[in-house]
Amino acid sequence: MVWKPRVTVAVVAERDGRFLMVEEKVDGGVRFNQPAGHLEDGESLVDAAVRECIEETAWVFQPQALVGIYRWRNAARDDTYLRATFCGTCVSEESCRDLDPDIIAAHWLTLGEIRSRVEQLRSPLVLQSIDDYIAGKRHPLDVLVDLP
Repeated sequence: MVWKPRVTVAVVAERDGRFLMVEEKVDGGVRFNQPAGHLEDGESLVDAAVRECIEETAWVFQPQALVGIYRWRNAARDDTYLRATFCGTCVSEESCRDLDPDIIAAHWLTLGEIRSRVEQLRSPLVLQSIDDYIAGKRHPLDVLVDLP
């Protein structure tokens, strides 16, 4: 078998001291995560982040920077994730849009509210991404190059 990491993207969007989060059904439980998901064939990482945000939250996301690229080994699932996390602004909401079926709701939560749910976070990548964002980690989007 050929080993391949799962390539994912995530969004850190802050508004008035609150972060956009999704409450989702995962493996029979409820978890909190940033808007996030898998890179699809033929899609850039930036485009994937924009798509995942609108599909999971109904918010139109405008990426401004790359917060980081993270590798996480989920030993319980015998999977490795390679995640690109972007920060930016949610410019509008398409409130009549249906969310992905596994999404319960989108929430704007304070850092304290997120930390109080640490046991319900989808992965350690959630808090690490937010902590890096708060620490000011930003990389220009042009570090990502898509070739035809």
